[in-house]
Amino acid sequence: MNIQEVFANNEKWINEKLSVAPNYFQDLAKGQSPEILYIGCSDSRVTAEDIMGVQPGEAFVHRNIANLVNSIDLNVMSVINYAIRHLKVNHVVVCGHYNCGGVKAAMQPTDMGILNPWLRNIRDVYRLHKDELNAIEDTDQRYDRLVELNVEEQCVNLIKTAAVQEANKTRGLTVHGWVFDIKTGKLIDLKIDFPRILGNIMEIYNLM
Repeated sequence: MNIQEVFANNEKWINEKLSVAPNYFQDLAKGQSPEILYIGCSDSRVTAEDIMGVQPGEAFVHRNIANLVNSIDLNVMSVINYAIRHLKVNHVVVCGHYNCGGVKAAMQPTDMGILNPWLRNIRDVYRLHKDELNAIEDTDQRYDRLVELNVEEQCVNLIKTAAVQEANKTRGLTVHGWVFDIKTGKLIDLKIDFPRILGNIMEIYNLM
């Protein structure tokens, strides 16, 4: 894409918005009160607002390689705390996607340089579930299952945080694990059994 096209597209977008609502940008500038914090992958094919069909102001978005929630990543932890404690979102979504390059890269026995410590988080997910994953003979299906398990583990990492536990207790904040299927365009709710998972870990991670 020619960079100048971006600015032309921006002008077109502005005109489209104003033709429907003359005060659109004035209203947008008044502030935000999103219901959802969306944590997704940086993959250029997976744009949060498009796949959810939401408008500006309706979702607070954080994206990184393979949608990780890493407790020592100040970026994602700052986003989580700001969205929950200041914006008061009521839903936190971790959304992975099939054919994730980050997940595939994590499974390659290759030195990825600066990416090594980041990808190790995904390799740790594989280690936790290696019996299930190694039993899957088809490589693509194994990768897809790792994508799902990675989403589950990142949701667990969310639930380990004080901000999520506090908001869940005081206003019923809910954590969701989704996967986007690039081949079909569908969002899939993994319907993760959080009560079962939490029953096994909250003795250690309960901060409330």
